[in-house]
Amino acid sequence: MARTLTPKDCHAIVNLMIKEAIGKDATIQAVDTSSFVSAGETLMSLGHEAVLNSLSLVLGKTFVAVRPYKAKLQIINTMNSGLFTSRWRKISYYDDDTTAAGPWNTDLYTNLYEGYNAETDNSGNSVGGMYEMHFKIPVEMWFGGQSVWDYFYTISSVALQTAFRNEDEFGKFISGILTKAGNDIEKSKEAFNRMALLNKIAGVYDMSASMPGSVINLTKSFNDRYGTNYSSEQLRTVYQKELLAHFVEVFKMTSKKLREDTTLFHWTPDATKSLSRHTSAADQRVLLFEPMFISAEANVFPEIFNPQYLDINTQYEGVLYWQNINDPAAISVTPAIPDVTDPTEQKKGDAVSIPYVVGLIMDRDALMVDYQFDGANTTQEHPRKRIRNTFYHFMRNICDDYTENTVIFIMEDPPETDGE
Repeated sequence: MARTLTPKDCHAIVNLMIKEAIGKDATIQAVDTSSFVSAGETLMSLGHEAVLNSLSLVLGKTFVAVRPYKAKLQIINTMNSGLFTSRWRKISYYDDDTTAAGPWNTDLYTNLYEGYNAETDNSGNSVGGMYEMHFKIPVEMWFGGQSVWDYFYTISSVALQTAFRNEDEFGKFISGILTKAGNDIEKSKEAFNRMALLNKIAGVYDMSASMPGSVINLTKSFNDRYGTNYSSEQLRTVYQKELLAHFVEVFKMTSKKLREDTTLFHWTPDATKSLSRHTSAADQRVLLFEPMFISAEANVFPEIFNPQYLDINTQYEGVLYWQNINDPAAISVTPAIPDVTDPTEQKKGDAVSIPYVVGLIMDRDALMVDYQFDGANTTQEHPRKRIRNTFYHFMRNICDDYTENTVIFIMEDPPETDGE
């Protein structure tokens, strides 16, 4: 089913992603991204103010406990199409073969012969003339749609003042509200970016049959290379050093292969044609599961990040968890993918569950978030209730291009088979 062009409210899935991120959901939840991703005392025996019912009546000094938070996953490429369009197109070109030579007589054609006409094929004996038509065949991909959500908060100018000793404390409280609101907004933006990233990982896994080489199971590749039969858990614990050395080798080779102009690592819409892609070192983007590498950063990262290879400051971002902070290495996602049988439309893919995602390397254009609109409006103060609301409005679109190069690295044991 084609992506709807009318605004689609995504606040529910953004909230779900935030719950996963902050650990409110104890276990990882299956998410469907295909439609769009103190221990201080709690006992208060002294009473509360009557508006929010969450502020105690003031006794002494007030400490406002909130710090600014900045959204992560900023490495995902961004664009801005604005409000005046809901669709944009991306044009690439299918590969062309070479043609038969014309300046010489060859084993295939007699091009130079007394009485032949240089502007015809001479009954098939020669190559065509200089005006034989041979156009470049474009492949046009359309991206569209709008995912929207709002955020707002209420400020009372007088009702909450009884909970504070003076204007300065009240001012700190209001400042705390603004900071916390900013943090909530940043978390919603991060949740949307995380939804985009999860759709990419799950989509590549689901599309693996149409994207040659795009899924590398490090458990299988290690065992195949060394003739072993270790489980993923054994490799991450007992044989961690050997696994990391193997990952460095596989990663570096993959990055080098991405620089070649090939039909690997991406989807070609028309199976009868070839669509070659190459991703230069400067255009590669890398996200890795940080907990796997923390103990070996000094050994691993200098091998794969250096000025001549990949810049760790601009092309890399570490990820502490992919979907749920309580199950940080796993994902459970139903992605939006192209319909390979009818490339004119996209479809909901199969549900994808991967127990351990190591990371991915992709072309900067393989995943983009279109920032279509950010805005804020504040009401005038209500003359009777003495409150005012501030509303924030967000419009985004995730552009997940499977015709661009992407490789995901996972660890997955082979399915168990029943013994005879």
